[in-house]
Amino acid sequence: MGLKKMKVAVIGLGSMGKRRIRLLKHFDKNIEIIGIDSKKSRIEEIVEKFGIKCFTQLSEINDVIDCAFVCTSPQFHGDIIHDCLEKNCNVFSEINLLDYRYEENIFLAQEKGKVLFLSSTPIYKAEMQYIDKRIKTEDGKHVYSYHVGQYLPDWHPWDNLNEFFISKKETNGCRELLAIELPWIQNTFGKIVNIRTIKRKITSLDIDFPDVYLIHIEHENGNVGSLLVDIVSRQATRLLEIIGENTYIKWSGTPDSLYQKNIQTGEIQNIDMGEYFHEQGYDESINEFAYLTEIQEFFSVISGGKAKYGFSEDKEIISWIDQIEM
Repeated sequence: MGLKKMKVAVIGLGSMGKRRIRLLKHFDKNIEIIGIDSKKSRIEEIVEKFGIKCFTQLSEINDVIDCAFVCTSPQFHGDIIHDCLEKNCNVFSEINLLDYRYEENIFLAQEKGKVLFLSSTPIYKAEMQYIDKRIKTEDGKHVYSYHVGQYLPDWHPWDNLNEFFISKKETNGCRELLAIELPWIQNTFGKIVNIRTIKRKITSLDIDFPDVYLIHIEHENGNVGSLLVDIVSRQATRLLEIIGENTYIKWSGTPDSLYQKNIQTGEIQNIDMGEYFHEQGYDESINEFAYLTEIQEFFSVISGGKAKYGFSEDKEIISWIDQIEM
């Protein structure tokens, strides 16, 4: 089926739903997009902003829906994905944080012959792809130090924090950061075989979970790393350093901040990472191009391509996150 004939439902019209609608329109203006959200205020905003049809639930739509983008809070994903597959939709899911109904939905997608695609945006970033290639083609072991953090109330200042899933223990902000970062870390540095964790709560935030995790990671191939994840840092931070006998790489979270050392000349070189576009209101490290790239990948998989990451791999990552939080 050509994309021009596709009807796509975006379920959940919060910040990620808006992003997916905006990028779907950028990707192909001929795709018919339908919005779904239980909140009337969100529907009104989307109708005004994008001029698309909206409904309060999937069951209200009688037309055939080719694809569904599941952009609600993660605790609802399992049931919504199941409903979409039952309706014979190919499914694009934002990160889940929980493995609820994973095996059931994997089986149902196979039974229905539908694509079940999982977002893992860093894997589609040009910077991570460059680092991945360097690490996998160079001899020797590597050590990395990676800090990812941002003060929790600064994530979405426009939202009520108490109503935002990142403030809930089961789907907390640190858990979300781990679910974002661990897939590309394992993909690039090798299968994770051991994790040791120190965790603390150091803020006065009204939350019932740690706000800082210091994690030491061992990989099957001998690579090792330290990962600092927090919801404390008043400056949104992504800071990565990688060392090896013939390697020095540094990245500060933006496409223009990737550097490597030329071992022969001793020169620190900036690596051009190409296309970048930024949506106002988000931190400068948020490159919309990577989100667009994984949408392109989703439609490529529908056409017969192979996904870089999926629910089976994510089940293992969620198991590691559960261990980190213990």
